[in-house]
Amino acid sequence: MTEIEERRKLLDAAMDQQGCWPERSPWIRDAVESVPRHLFAPDRLWRWDGHRYAPVDREEAEDLWAAEIYDHLGSAAITQVTEGRATSSLSAPTVVTDMLDALLLEPGHHVLELGSGAGWNAALLARRAGPGLVHSVEVDPELSRAARVRLEAAGADAALHVGDGTGGWPDAAPYDRIEATYAVEKIPWAWIAQTRPGGRIVTPWGLLGHVALTVAEDGLSASGRMWGLAAFMPTAGSEPRLTWGQVREDRPPEAELSSPGLDVRQLHDDTNLLFACRVALPDVQIATAWTRSEVREVTAWMNDGRSSWAKVVARTSEPAVAYQAGPRRLLEEVRAAEQWWRGLDRPSLYDFGITVERDRQFVWCRDPANGPVVVPG
Repeated sequence: MTEIEERRKLLDAAMDQQGCWPERSPWIRDAVESVPRHLFAPDRLWRWDGHRYAPVDREEAEDLWAAEIYDHLGSAAITQVTEGRATSSLSAPTVVTDMLDALLLEPGHHVLELGSGAGWNAALLARRAGPGLVHSVEVDPELSRAARVRLEAAGADAALHVGDGTGGWPDAAPYDRIEATYAVEKIPWAWIAQTRPGGRIVTPWGLLGHVALTVAEDGLSASGRMWGLAAFMPTAGSEPRLTWGQVREDRPPEAELSSPGLDVRQLHDDTNLLFACRVALPDVQIATAWTRSEVREVTAWMNDGRSSWAKVVARTSEPAVAYQAGPRRLLEEVRAAEQWWRGLDRPSLYDFGITVERDRQFVWCRDPANGPVVVPG
């Protein structure tokens, strides 16, 4: 057994042990077995070394290259870096399987994928739908060309097109299923218009999470609940967000607070609260991590991608300390979002959903008939 085969086997077992293979969609595991992920990886991948993306070349270190593909259930393998930013990837195995499960894909369905990337997801879709039924659109001509070569080598029958996925692909419409592999803030109406009534659309939404929408029988709207948490590449051509470090740069904090009144441990542990903050503050990126386990220290970093940042450090035996700078008081905004969530009786991620109509899109909680959520501020 080669090293790649061994790593594939270990990944499959880890997915099984952690319950990541969807029980109602056994075809996904079969498809992943039949269409190996590494066949769609370029010979150069990229790994974040804490400061920048460093190349991982198959020719020089095949073990490290294979590890990028098969050693991380919940992490993407970066396949393209442009001006220091990751711009394309093989999505995390757990995310790929979860989104395919959300799609409710059946043999014979006519499918549109938006964002071909390396081509792996298109191959999985074709494995289920059947030959000649999958169309995939990619804005980057070079990525599309490379994906086509890999799909042909793998014997996967999917039609690849170069274009802007915002407009869908009207030439082959209507579709039974549409899946996007990049994040959008506003779901394009073209996607709804090109999907049959009763059809399903699965797409990442904003900074956190993906949603599964069903098109209404009259074709005038689409609505559905959030399906899971995951971070995705943004729409190509969108204004790049600054990272937390870039927003902070070397500027000292303008305010330092003790006992800031924000439960950082719950923010770290509770994905429901984290997602509620995403709904209330759609432009604010929040990251949390255990930073010093010996003193049970949790740190939260917040930034708006432009000019404001905050940081909260909490330890078990000491009051939390917070720092922030910029024109916005992000700490106060996140604290208000937490209180708003509690006032709604702490809804889960899956209590939230999105409705898309021709002239508007809104987020709702628990029931679309309740209308748009009213967020703090």
